[in-house]
Amino acid sequence: MMRKRILAFVLAAALIGSLLVTAAVAEEDGAPAETAQSGESAPTENESGETAAVTDGESTAGETQEPQQDAQTEIPAPDPVGQLSFANLENRMRENNLTILMLEESIASINEIDFDKQIDDLRDMLNEISAGITAMRLANNSQAADALQADYDSMKAQFDQLYEGDVRDDYDAAVRQLRNTEDQMIKTAETIYINILELQNTDAQLQRSLAAMNRTVQEMELRYDLGQISALQLQQTESGRTQLKSSLETVEMNLDNLIVQMEVMIGAEQTGALKLGEIPDVTDEQIAAMDLEKDLAAAKEVSYALFDAQKTLNDAKETYEDAIDGKGINSYQRKSAEHTWKAAQYTYEAAVQSFELSFRTAFNAVADQQQILKASQTALALQQDTYASMELKYQQGSISKNALQDAKDDLDDAQTAVDTARHNLFTAYRTYRWAVDKGLLNT
Repeated sequence: MMRKRILAFVLAAALIGSLLVTAAVAEEDGAPAETAQSGESAPTENESGETAAVTDGESTAGETQEPQQDAQTEIPAPDPVGQLSFANLENRMRENNLTILMLEESIASINEIDFDKQIDDLRDMLNEISAGITAMRLANNSQAADALQADYDSMKAQFDQLYEGDVRDDYDAAVRQLRNTEDQMIKTAETIYINILELQNTDAQLQRSLAAMNRTVQEMELRYDLGQISALQLQQTESGRTQLKSSLETVEMNLDNLIVQMEVMIGAEQTGALKLGEIPDVTDEQIAAMDLEKDLAAAKEVSYALFDAQKTLNDAKETYEDAIDGKGINSYQRKSAEHTWKAAQYTYEAAVQSFELSFRTAFNAVADQQQILKASQTALALQQDTYASMELKYQQGSISKNALQDAKDDLDDAQTAVDTARHNLFTAYRTYRWAVDKGLLNT
């Protein structure tokens, strides 16, 4: 029978309720009992077809998979009050984000489950029901015996799922999905962090443009007073300033919203005054260490998306095997199941292809952003030389102060372009590292 796919957020409640309420097994207070091999086998049926008591034997239930522990990393210095550094972003989210804390409690709840104890409890109850069935048969009370037999069959199906490890596998899959959700949240927070820095750059650019426009309006007003331009030309210039102000207000509103969102994500007070530190540089050594084939293999190994696709494929295979069991080779059930099984294989292969394509795209994006950064740094160096020459001309009285200020704006814009290129390179590299380390990709 195909195992039921259980949603991560309700899996614990659904399976625990199904297993423990039906079996009337109560959880004990205090710390969970230590996992131990029971030394008994699954219930069987006797030659007459009636349910027999459980006999001693070796349990085949697997051991609960422990959550993977991240490698020890150097802990950065705490952030000053009202500030956030990129190095501390993940730690502060894991410590204070309410959704992540909820997910961690869900994981802890799953990890507390003692599957061997549940197997033992269900086995004992099955043996008691088996004895009751035998007693009812001996007493010629077939109605009561049939009722007990139905209860036994239902509980036996649950026992088999536990005993064969199906339920445990679903719980392990749920833990993996929950941790994947946590990683997705942190990756999203990193994206918001970069977006805030970029919006701050955009805000600074618009501020410079508005200051330049104010100078232009002032100049145009003077020329209008001298009769050099028409009222319409002056109005057009003032209209351009109004549009700039509107764009600036929109950017600042979005910036405020993102900052508050970041404060919520790290569990800080919602003030809108959080200050973010700059991101670290991506070094040439880090980029040189990238290995497409090796890193792709590592990414596929830890990818939850591929893990889930494989699980779906396994379930489809079980459905296929169930459908063909006992069926004629030309039966419509077998043919339908065969086509469904082939479709599932193609679906899985498509998921793998999509993952590999996205990974290669992420790999290539890093080198592309690196060359864009170098080009913007070259442009900045040229602009620095240009501004130096403009300063000299201003000191010599050959250009106006406004012309010098325009050159300074061009220099600042070139610096902003470098900052944006740094952010884009960092984003590309982090996207690649998330893929390699956690298997996270936008496939």
